[in-house]
Amino acid sequence: MDARGIIWKLRRKERLTEDETRWFARGLASGEVTDAQAGAFAMAACLNGLTTPERVALTLSMRDSGDVLRWDLPGPVVDKHSTGGLGDCVSLLLAPMLACAGVWNPMISGRGLGHTGGTLDKMEAIPGVATEVSEARFREIVGQIGCAIVSATGNLAPADRRLYAIRDVTSTVESIDLITASILSKKLAAGLDALVLDVKAGSGAFMATMEEARALARSLVDTANGAGCRTVACLTDMNQPLASSVGNAVEVAECMEALTGRADGPLVDLTVDLCATLLVTCGAAADEAAARTTLRDALASGAAAERFGRMVAALGGPSDFVERWRDRLPQAPVIADVPAGTSGHVSAIDGRAMGMAVVRMGGGRLKGGDPVDPAVGLTRVARLGTRVAEGDPLFRLHARDDASARAACAAVLASIEIGDAPRPLPLIHERIG
Repeated sequence: MDARGIIWKLRRKERLTEDETRWFARGLASGEVTDAQAGAFAMAACLNGLTTPERVALTLSMRDSGDVLRWDLPGPVVDKHSTGGLGDCVSLLLAPMLACAGVWNPMISGRGLGHTGGTLDKMEAIPGVATEVSEARFREIVGQIGCAIVSATGNLAPADRRLYAIRDVTSTVESIDLITASILSKKLAAGLDALVLDVKAGSGAFMATMEEARALARSLVDTANGAGCRTVACLTDMNQPLASSVGNAVEVAECMEALTGRADGPLVDLTVDLCATLLVTCGAAADEAAARTTLRDALASGAAAERFGRMVAALGGPSDFVERWRDRLPQAPVIADVPAGTSGHVSAIDGRAMGMAVVRMGGGRLKGGDPVDPAVGLTRVARLGTRVAEGDPLFRLHARDDASARAACAAVLASIEIGDAPRPLPLIHERIG
């Protein structure tokens, strides 16, 4: 068996065997497959596509190319994956809420990508928090608290890490088959019993149209279930920020308002829905109504906030974070409300442009290795359909200095359209699974 023969078959649209797929994944991890061969494989898969059995085999092969966690816990091990968007800080609420509902959530997360924020960057906006922990410490935190949000270990799906880098330079990133295998190989390496997928569609999502989002969701669900992990996908709206904040510390602050019972709205509603879907999928709840009651109780009682505080302390953060989060989170030096220049309704938001404005303020990375300023961002972003008069605030800007504030103000204003009232959009468009 050799790489050339496997590429030749894929190029000719001949079906690969499971053994061939496993051999190629091992070759990616070991280096036996060259960069040129990996690029040729990615291009053939991008142009010709993979069948569902081939996607399942590739996913499992890349999962098995490194460490695969096994758990001995008295309940289901579950997780959530989002395809990314603005103000998407669901993970920070979801992990402690699931822990309160009798399941375990070992969440291996990522950093900001493009115009979207990253869960690890948000967690590390909390002073002292370090998301890089050993596997032993990861297991200890999950076992004691019920959840942990951490970065991937060095030997988690190494075949995917190699192929991902190749895809980035060979213009094959958009392949749904390879996206599917990439996402799921890492998630399934965490040893999950069930998974819920938040596949976003809209101006702030990587999949801008419902058709693109639906195709990705179907591929993910079919592949994950084929790999033995019970999975459901929710197609959710990303034509505006989910939370009213965009940034790192500002999104943590909004999560703390929700966890301590002082805020509700789309962020909480979607988190409860995703958690309820996951609890029913893994068998931890009889139905979604019962699950929602349990989850709302965890918020109202403060139990979810207490779990979050314990997780923060276990990762090196302040032991009194839940009680003193306003004092602990970093604050930007320049904070100003930005008014609307005309009257009307907020009729559209260019999510990609808004997200990139925050990235350019320092809230994300323009290139790998860039430092992230945890304090900068936007808060109180007006939602679609909001009626504003000239001079009414559209958003609040949190910037490092006056120059970056001026640039961000112009960019964010340009991303918000004032006009006729838009047609209301549901938070969840549909479920697949």
